[in-house]
Amino acid sequence: MIQLLFLVLFLEGAVALLLMVKIGPLRELAMRVLDQLKTGKGPATVKTLACTMSVILASSIASILKIQNRGLKLGTVTPMDQVLWRTHLLEASLIGFTLFLAFVIDRLHHYIRKLVTLKKALSTSRDEVEKLQNENTRFKGKEEKSSSEIKKLHEEMAGLVEKLQKQKSEAEEQDRRVETAEAHVAALQKQSEELLLEYDRLLEDNQILQSQALAFRSVPGTIPVKCSC
Repeated sequence: MIQLLFLVLFLEGAVALLLMVKIGPLRELAMRVLDQLKTGKGPATVKTLACTMSVILASSIASILKIQNRGLKLGTVTPMDQVLWRTHLLEASLIGFTLFLAFVIDRLHHYIRKLVTLKKALSTSRDEVEKLQNENTRFKGKEEKSSSEIKKLHEEMAGLVEKLQKQKSEAEEQDRRVETAEAHVAALQKQSEELLLEYDRLLEDNQILQSQALAFRSVPGTIPVKCSC
């Protein structure tokens, strides 16, 4: 029993050392073995062994206390009791160290597995951060290109606005010219109407004078008067 406990304690110490110190691929091998132990029927078997060793530990402690009480009652301890006391004490110490190392190995395996998961998540996060940085750089390039295009469009718009204002001023000038021409045409039409009225009046006066001249010619003894019209 004691030789078996020493062997188990040595193996547990080696596994704990491999988990704490990375020696080539041995840590990965130890992690795989522990993973296999924690899958399937492994956890139940480990719990059964732990409970059995705890019962043996309690029995050894009870035997130690029993021998001590018997020695106190007798006032002396027989050589056989001394051998049994030392044997039970060694067994209890080995079982206690074995259970403690098993607990340490379980916690080390748990935290190393968690650390590996966190490292993978960190690597994934770094990849995502690099991807986001690349996208940010690309978006900045597009933004700069868009800014230059927007600036160019603003310049073109300013040129078009200037041309529009120039065309608007030219159109206003044309409108003023058209209004002036229309006013001039209206004045010419009015003047033409007045001239037509004057022409009609003169024509009427001329006809009256011609009729008077014919009337004078038809009267005997009158001197014909030459019309100066």
